[in-house]
Amino acid sequence: MSAQKDRWVSSLVFLLFCASSIPKCGSASLQQEPNPQHYFSGLEAGKTSLAFFTPSVSPGAQPFWEQIESSAEALQDYGVSVVKVNCPKEDVSRYCGKENALRKAFLFRGNRLIREFLTDALFDVNSIVANVLFALLFNEVKYVETLADLENIENLLKGKSNMVFAYVPATGTAEHRAVMEAAFVYGTIHQFVLTTEAALLKTTSHDDPDVSSAWLSFCHCQWATEPAQPCRRTALAQPLTLLNIHRHLKLMGAPLVTEVAEDPEKISTVHLQLGLPLVFILSQKETYEADRRTAEFVAWQLLGKAGVALLSRDLVELNVLHRSNVALKTPDEGMPIQYLVLEDTDEVITLVEDKNKVKQIQEDEQEEEEEDEDEKENNNQDIQDDQVVEAVSRDKKRELPLEQILVLTEENFHSSLSEAAQTVVLFYASWEAVSLAVLRSYSEVAAHLKGAPGVLLSRVNCWDWPGLCSQENVTQFPTIRIYKEGQQSVTYGGMWETEELSSFILLSQVSCPLKLATMDEAEGYLRGEFPSELSSHHHTSLLGVFSSATSEAREAFEEAGNILSGHVRMGMYFEDDALALSRKYSVSPPALLLARSGGRSMEGIALSKQSVQDMVQTIRHELLDIFPEITVPNLPQYLQRGKPFLILFSAGDISQVESREMLKLAKGRPQQAFVACWLNLEKTPVGYGILRTYFSTTPPLPVLLWVNFHAGGQVFKFPSEQSITEMNILSWLERLQAGLEIPSTTTPCL
Repeated sequence: MSAQKDRWVSSLVFLLFCASSIPKCGSASLQQEPNPQHYFSGLEAGKTSLAFFTPSVSPGAQPFWEQIESSAEALQDYGVSVVKVNCPKEDVSRYCGKENALRKAFLFRGNRLIREFLTDALFDVNSIVANVLFALLFNEVKYVETLADLENIENLLKGKSNMVFAYVPATGTAEHRAVMEAAFVYGTIHQFVLTTEAALLKTTSHDDPDVSSAWLSFCHCQWATEPAQPCRRTALAQPLTLLNIHRHLKLMGAPLVTEVAEDPEKISTVHLQLGLPLVFILSQKETYEADRRTAEFVAWQLLGKAGVALLSRDLVELNVLHRSNVALKTPDEGMPIQYLVLEDTDEVITLVEDKNKVKQIQEDEQEEEEEDEDEKENNNQDIQDDQVVEAVSRDKKRELPLEQILVLTEENFHSSLSEAAQTVVLFYASWEAVSLAVLRSYSEVAAHLKGAPGVLLSRVNCWDWPGLCSQENVTQFPTIRIYKEGQQSVTYGGMWETEELSSFILLSQVSCPLKLATMDEAEGYLRGEFPSELSSHHHTSLLGVFSSATSEAREAFEEAGNILSGHVRMGMYFEDDALALSRKYSVSPPALLLARSGGRSMEGIALSKQSVQDMVQTIRHELLDIFPEITVPNLPQYLQRGKPFLILFSAGDISQVESREMLKLAKGRPQQAFVACWLNLEKTPVGYGILRTYFSTTPPLPVLLWVNFHAGGQVFKFPSEQSITEMNILSWLERLQAGLEIPSTTTPCL
């Protein structure tokens, strides 16, 4: 992912998840129901809720409810709502009777009772989240008490999948919660097994473990192909937290040895991304088999400490000593790769482990200063990962419909590329959570494009075919590329959302820009008469008009089209009568004609700057809507402008009057001053959380805000007693600019 895209994702995180990083006044997640009848009548099939039935609450129960409110915030991320059901005095039913009211909590899926909990066991947020997820993940997390139980599960998994074995001294602890939250994300990939039996931990450990601490091991049962072959185990060396488990599983899921065929300086693996070194075993054709075995042996010894790659010297020219057999690449920016001559594998292992010891000494000296910064950095990365892998956890039991997607291997990869005019290939790793989330979107794209002529959707699992992925220079998962015969492949760099990916694939079928031969074709294009591949897309149409005297601008426009291919709909007209076409719309070549709303709105723009970079920037800017509805896919385009947002939050579609007034404002004031936009809370309900972050409670809607994401983070609220008109807003903005308005809040997110 490019640095620019990283910044866009960070900005997206701001809008969608900023609420979680700012202290809130009270909780907005704990739902209230007036009585049991009202609660049960509102239950929906498939929805999970944790219900507390309670009479009037005494002041002494307030600490308990504070924990419940905090757990509601955490459980909503897992699709579980927490409900407080008031019990009328006369109600002596099962749930409101003295034996249950405030003594038990009830977990429902739809109207079916899954589990009852004694409230004594729900003593804090960790215990509530851990116990609820434990009840929900009964298939993903097996509880064992004896060695025989554990070995039975291992034997069933051998040769098929891997196991995560965790020991916690007691349920309901922070460590128990961390295991359950990890199982929620990774439970469909690995079998989780949990125990609280200290004797079982001692039996399965080679040394004498501290049974007062939690432990976790990754059991590589997939590698055990024989019944008598034990599952190798790699213990988590760090404290048992969700972040450390996530990191450990990413490392365990990475290929044991990665075969590479390019300059080591360009190689990036999950190990380097997580701050671990990468060891290269330098190989050549004559010694490949022995070098491969050496690399695998070293990789097992360094598992969780470093990555191992096998680098073919026959395919890469290295300006180093011919007898060098090992290279070490560290995650430290700017550090050169070390090429060494080592005698045996012990020296390779010592090289990594000693370096870790030196690094630890250096870190100890600065531990107090750097610990907080490192934790923030890791948390930010984990937040982004969790947002993406949320899609993996959703509908966990549902099988992905992958029958429309061709499976590619080393044997059929190159032959399959010639079967269609355009072949789309998803390179993914079945062990990697983001890949699985994208695979779900990709299956939806396949269903959406079913029957589309000339398009073949395919996939390569780089876990099964690492050599093929290395040959295609795929070093990051997931990666989507489009192959056309006789052309260089194009790598997709947009959002993973289904609609945008589908649009990119279909738009990539047509030349960009599309060269139009007659004026009738050009005017038909502006009216919305497109090739069949473009007919289902509602993009703004852009037509470049060039005369014979503007060949330089035309060439820049064509190059800009190559850059923007798949993202925009561009046409080009440069015939003898181009001058007549441009005059019709009051512009002179070189010029752009923009047709919005199927040709009902036409706009002519002179091209004053004619470099390729300026052309791309101009096209992207002009294609932005004047008064857009902010959505997840289009948000980065508007944040990229680096301007304040004048944003109207609405509980549904905005009225015609509001739309007209805001559109007049956006058109009448220079667009570079701010971004005038609106957000539909029905389509983007996270907006409610953002508003509650700003104002503690959701203000009356619609509400108009001025938010400067990029400078100061101040939020100003348009006076609710005034109607939303162009004049009122302009007057308010003048007072705001003059410093006469007081901000409602300041957000530190950007």
